Amino acid sequence: MTPEQRNLMRQRETVRRQTITREADAAVRDSGLQLNPQERARFESRYVQERRKVEQSLRQQIETERQKELPALIQQLKKEFQIDQPAKSPVTKPAASPK
Repeated sequence: MTPEQRNLMRQRETVRRQTITREADAAVRDSGLQLNPQERARFESRYVQERRKVEQSLRQQIETERQKELPALIQQLKKEFQIDQPAKSPVTKPAASPK
């Protein structure tokens, strides 16, 4: 991986973490709870932990659905591309010439 690619990955990870932190802060506010700093840190930690579980579950559901739909997609494309190709005649050997 090139240094530019590594840097881009670091930047994306930083943005992702910042987004999750903002969303965890919003979850604390939306909960209406009055938490001391230690409780707030525990709440945010649990939020991130549970969010990770939810996201993993959603990824798994999407992958399951994708696997169910791929065979039909492949068949559809197979039919579509067979129509586009000229019919292939079977390869025959030329007749042997009489001597």
